[in-house]
Amino acid sequence: MTKKHVNRSILSVILSAVICLSVTGCDFSDNSTSDSRSSSSSFDSSYSSDSSLPESSSNVETSSKTDSSSNHSETISSSKTTSSATTTSLTTTTTSKATTTTTTAKATPRFNPSLIPTYSGSAYVAINGNIPFFTSDDMTTSAYEKYSPLDSLGRCGAAMSCIGRELMPTEPRGSIGMVKPSGWHLVKYQGIEGNYLYNRCHLIGYQLTGENANERNLVTGTRYMNIQGMEPLENRTANYIKSTGNHVIYRSTPIFQGSNLLCTGVLMEGKSVEDNGAGLTFCVFAYNVQPGIKINYADGSSSSPEFIETQSTTKATTKQTTNNNPSVQPSSSYVLNKNTHKFHYPSCSSVSKMSEKNKVYFNGTRDQVISQGYSPCQRCNP
Repeated sequence: MTKKHVNRSILSVILSAVICLSVTGCDFSDNSTSDSRSSSSSFDSSYSSDSSLPESSSNVETSSKTDSSSNHSETISSSKTTSSATTTSLTTTTTSKATTTTTTAKATPRFNPSLIPTYSGSAYVAINGNIPFFTSDDMTTSAYEKYSPLDSLGRCGAAMSCIGRELMPTEPRGSIGMVKPSGWHLVKYQGIEGNYLYNRCHLIGYQLTGENANERNLVTGTRYMNIQGMEPLENRTANYIKSTGNHVIYRSTPIFQGSNLLCTGVLMEGKSVEDNGAGLTFCVFAYNVQPGIKINYADGSSSSPEFIETQSTTKATTKQTTNNNPSVQPSSSYVLNKNTHKFHYPSCSSVSKMSEKNKVYFNGTRDQVISQGYSPCQRCNP
């Protein structure tokens, strides 16, 4: 080979090496840029719709851009954790209003059933200084009502509503005898008004939302809890709304211990919206007790020296008698007004003012007369 040929060969080799290095360098630079953008684009799109993510998510993104090869799996894991935590928080916030005693997933005070004072003769007792556990997010003037689904034992959960005139009923209440809440027993004792130990208690009273035979709104409660414990708060709420036209945020939560079928009582909360609680505010626990009666909350069974009889859970027949001779008044449990659809004790002062053509003398229980669409007189509270 001549010297000329050798020089050409060497020059060819050098030129090939230079071209190869140049091309390889360009390919490396392009690939690196492509990987970084791909990782960034993928990460950004997974969070672009959620502006509530913590600021630390931007630090994770920077880390992924810095070293896509070593931090890729760690970055994905971190993003999944953040997403899961955010989703859990949102879910809790959404569902807690209807299912728990608190209203958001934030660190707000929680109702602790273990702090309920022992029953000492009052039908209900103030809880949390009589201040409900609502938050500012709960305060709205848009009327609604929510009822929790029954749990695996058939027990009710919390019921919550923004109550206004627009939710109140405009027609008489219908029958609820077909509903058998958890722990239900049809049992009678001497010394109880109407003799029946248990009532089907509305968590949110019919007079407030018109919700009647809804199994998610009815718990087994003693006559004492229904009339002495819950009804006074329901009446106060109804009277406030009717007199002002304002709205009230209202929640009733039955409290069950363990797997008991009968609740130990109901936590009742209410707060007027437009005046921020100035007109109406309460947070009380109504005891599911009946003085003189021993109750087994596991299944709702009961006992007492005054025990007189039990009955089957079939609906009792109702008898009404009309009196065509005003001078002779039959012995009856209640006097019904066909015009106003109110019922009264026979001794009620309203009865003497009632037109005879509107009177119906009724022999039966309170539940039976209510099931026919009558509501109790606010004066004598039958």
